[in-house]
Amino acid sequence: MKKVIKYIVIVTSEFPPLPGGIGNHAYNLAKHLQIEGYEVTVLADQRSEDASITQKFDAKQAFTIKRVPLTSPRVLMYVKRFQLLLKTQKSADLVIATGKFSLWVVAFCGVFSRIKNMAIIHGSEVNYKTWWLKQSINLSLKQFDKIVAVSNYTKSLVKHLRHPNITVIPNGYDGLENASLSEQTALKGQPALLTVGNVTERKGQLNVITHLPELIKYYPEVHYHCVGFNTKTEAFIKEAERLGVSDYVTFHGHVLHEQLSFYYTQADIFVMLSMPTPSGDVEGFGIAILEANAFGVPAIGATGCGIEDAINPQRSGILVNPNDTTKFIEAINTILKRKPDFSKDALAWAKQHEWPKIVKRYVKIIVDKS
Repeated sequence: MKKVIKYIVIVTSEFPPLPGGIGNHAYNLAKHLQIEGYEVTVLADQRSEDASITQKFDAKQAFTIKRVPLTSPRVLMYVKRFQLLLKTQKSADLVIATGKFSLWVVAFCGVFSRIKNMAIIHGSEVNYKTWWLKQSINLSLKQFDKIVAVSNYTKSLVKHLRHPNITVIPNGYDGLENASLSEQTALKGQPALLTVGNVTERKGQLNVITHLPELIKYYPEVHYHCVGFNTKTEAFIKEAERLGVSDYVTFHGHVLHEQLSFYYTQADIFVMLSMPTPSGDVEGFGIAILEANAFGVPAIGATGCGIEDAINPQRSGILVNPNDTTKFIEAINTILKRKPDFSKDALAWAKQHEWPKIVKRYVKIIVDKS
């Protein structure tokens, strides 16, 4: 007789209130599984130095969150994660792992129990170039009953495992409130291009900057806006200066999630020209693309990564080779000429990915594995 799953433990490598795609996904999965009637507990690290920020966030949630406190040396946190999971999973019907360290810890703890488990893979954590890291992830994934990949591209990264139970479920979108525009200055640029994400090689801001010298010839008033942690901002500013386009780029830094709606409402086109890094860091999907689409903003995204699943080609946006300046400019021309149609289709595409719909697909495989 199949066991009915009622209590789910989600182990995640990152979690709000600090930003991050894996954390965003884990939060919405927990939230909507709870709405579907499951009892959910999330095991996550405390990521903020100010514990009160985390405590306030956790107290507002309908599900339980257990945090591993910040500890020095950091290795002690690894030990505490194992201890917390071993204790918590005793009463669980299903354990879900999402993110690199979570794959390791859930696979290891699974050796000591017969509790059903599921891995959610996003991209970079299954694309390491370092041999021992890659092998450790491969061994871990083989211990899971079920694997969910957030895109067909991510699934392709583990095809060598020949795992019998891999399902693709795309990332979901959870609504943002419309921001009040009266308190902020409108974004400059005609067109105004926008990227939301950590300023890194993977997110592709540098690729857009590289295209600007040629793009300016067609759109002299274009402006590129980058929102996200300033990880590589200094280096990218230097490159913009070298190319003579620094006046056409603004780095806004990190903003609160609820403030993102202002940028989406002001942008003409969302751009994410991501590409894999030498270390294997890749874009597994691109949730920010769906967020922009939900405001009627079409997107231009890169081929050769998970973004191919985040864009409905020639409808919600256009896919291009991230290094092809000509194709990038052509994509901008096409979208601007047919902006009402692209905006309408972008909205429809985002609605298809709303979390109340996406979670049903998780429920289906959870029930199938009961």
